[in-house]
Amino acid sequence: MKYEHIGQLINDSVTRFADLPALRFKKDGEWKTLSYAQFGEKIQRLSAALIKAGINQGDAVGIYSANRYEWAVSDFACTQIGAVSVPIYATNTMEQARFIIEDANIKLVFSGNRDQYNNLAAVHASGIPLQVISFDDYPDANSDFTQCFQHFLDIMDADDYEDERNRRSDAIRSGDLTTIIYTSGTTGNPKGVMLTHANLFHQMECVDANFDVSSDDTSLCFLPLSHVYERMWSYYVYFKGAYHAYLEDPKQVIETLQELKPTAMVSVPRLYEKIYSAVMNSQENASAIKKALFKAAIATGDKYNNLFFRDQPVPTGLKVKYKILDALVLKKVRAVVGGEKNFFSAGGAPLEKSIEEFFLSCGLLICQGYGLTETSPMVSYNTPQNFKFGTVGKPVPNCDVRIGEGGEVQVKGPQVMLGYFNNPSATDKVMENGWFKTGDVGEFDEDGYLRITDRIKDLIITSGGKNIAPLNIETRVGKDFYIEQIIAIGDKRNFISALIVPAFESLEEWAHKKKIKFQDQEELITHPHVVDFFRKRIDEQSKKLAQYETIKKFKLLAKPFTMEGGEITPTLKLKRKQINEKFQALIDSMYNKKDQE
Repeated sequence: MKYEHIGQLINDSVTRFADLPALRFKKDGEWKTLSYAQFGEKIQRLSAALIKAGINQGDAVGIYSANRYEWAVSDFACTQIGAVSVPIYATNTMEQARFIIEDANIKLVFSGNRDQYNNLAAVHASGIPLQVISFDDYPDANSDFTQCFQHFLDIMDADDYEDERNRRSDAIRSGDLTTIIYTSGTTGNPKGVMLTHANLFHQMECVDANFDVSSDDTSLCFLPLSHVYERMWSYYVYFKGAYHAYLEDPKQVIETLQELKPTAMVSVPRLYEKIYSAVMNSQENASAIKKALFKAAIATGDKYNNLFFRDQPVPTGLKVKYKILDALVLKKVRAVVGGEKNFFSAGGAPLEKSIEEFFLSCGLLICQGYGLTETSPMVSYNTPQNFKFGTVGKPVPNCDVRIGEGGEVQVKGPQVMLGYFNNPSATDKVMENGWFKTGDVGEFDEDGYLRITDRIKDLIITSGGKNIAPLNIETRVGKDFYIEQIIAIGDKRNFISALIVPAFESLEEWAHKKKIKFQDQEELITHPHVVDFFRKRIDEQSKKLAQYETIKKFKLLAKPFTMEGGEITPTLKLKRKQINEKFQALIDSMYNKKDQE
C-alpha cells in the first residue's frame, strides 16, 4: 500500500470516487445512499469535532454499536487524527463494556441503540467519567455527558481545525496503533489486541493480490464491525471504490441479500449452513420427480462448475445440460442469496466440506480462510484461482506458517499484532521469537493447503485415551436443519455425548404436522417421537465420523446458549468450561456407572 495510514486511504478514495455511491443505510424503513464525497465530508467534520472535544493523538475512542454507517464515519475520523478506535461488541453487557472502557482508558464513546446508551449511562453513574456521543437522538438523554451524533458533527468552526488535522495526519506512521480489539475469550477477561495500520494494509494487499473487486461491486456489511474480519474487508471495499450496505440487524441477512443483491461479501459459516440445511430440508418432502431433478442438477453443477471455476474446458454436451438444469433448479438456489456472486468468503469457524461443494454446484464459490484477531485476521485463504474444499487454503502472501509442538499452528508475518494492551504477560505466552502461537491444531496436506482440526484446549481426551476434536463433530452434525446449537461432551468419559438446542421454529412446524401435542418447548423436547427424530438425524449426519467420534447419547435443551447466560462469546464461540459446569448434572445423567466401566 502506498499509504502511511488508513486515514490517507479513505481520503484518496473520496477524491478518486467522489461521485460514486459509497454506502447504503436504512432509515425509517427506506434505504438511503451517501456518495464518496458526502461520506468524506462527514468524516472530515467528525475529525474536527473530535479535536475540538479534546481527543489527542493516541487517545482511545470507543465505538459501542451494531453496524451502521455512523460506525464507519467514527472509525475513519479516528484514523484521520491519530486516535485509537476501540470497538465494543454491540451485545456486550454493561460490565463487559465497563471493563474495556477502564482497561483502554476511554474517555469518549460513540453509542448505538438505547440498550448501549443505557449501559454507558450506568458506567458513567458508577464513577467513570465519560463523554457519550449517541448515534440516535434521545430527548431524555443526560446532556451533562451526552450529545447527539448529528449535533456533535455539525460544528460551525470545522475549518478552524483543518491545519491541526493535517498536522496530525502527517505525523501518523504505518507502525502506529490503529485499533485495540478486545477478543471475546472463552475464559477470563478479554484481551486487547493492538493492531497497526501496517497490519491492516498487509491484509488488504493479500486480498488485492488474489480477488477481483472494483467500483462495480456491492457488498453487504452484516458481520459485526467490532470484529477485525468485517472491519478489514470494509477498509478494502472503500479502497476499491465499491458500494457498502450496512445491516444493523444480522437476523435480516437473508431478506437483505435478496433485496440488495451484493456481488461480494464476507460471512461466517452459519449463514451458509442455514441456507444449505433449508434447501436440503425442502427436498425431504419433495415429490420423486423434483428430487430426481434436484439430484441431477447438483451432480451436473458439480461437474460443470468444477471445470468452469478452475478455468478448464467444458464439453459442449455438459454446457447444454447445465444450462437447462441451471434454469430449472440452480438459479433458484442462487436467488436465495441475491443471485450471482463474484465470490463469498467464509471465516471465523470451520465450514463443512459438503456445504462448500453444494454451493459450488449451484455456481457460488465460497473461499474459506483462517485467521485470528491477533493476525489481523488472515493467516491462510482459498482464492478463486486456488481453492481446495475441506481446507482453509494456503498461507497468504508474505506470511510464514509452521506446525509447532502438539500440532499447533504458528504464524510469523506483517499481520501479527503488536501485542495485548496492558498485558505483557499474556503477550509473552503467545509470542516466541516473532512467532505467534495460535492455540489451534492444524496440518498441511500434500498440496500445501492448511487444515485446522481444533483448538488445543478444546480437544477431548476420552477415558480410553482417544484424542477427539469436538469441532469436527459439531460442524458435521450441527449443519442439520433442525439443530441450532450443539456442543460435544466426552473429556475423561468413555464415549461422546452432546447437548443440543433444536431450531425450534422448524421443530414446532414439524411437530404440528405430525400432530404432536405440547404445551411448551420443555414438553416438546421430551416427547419420545421428538427424541427419536433427533436420534435418526444425528446418526444420519454422523456417517462420515469414526465410530469413537459418534454421539452415543444426547440431551435436548429448551433454551439456547446465550452471552447473557455466559455460555457463548460475542463471536458465538462456545464457552466449553462454563457449559460443562453449568449443565454438569444433566451431563452426568448421560453417563451412569455402568457406562463408565
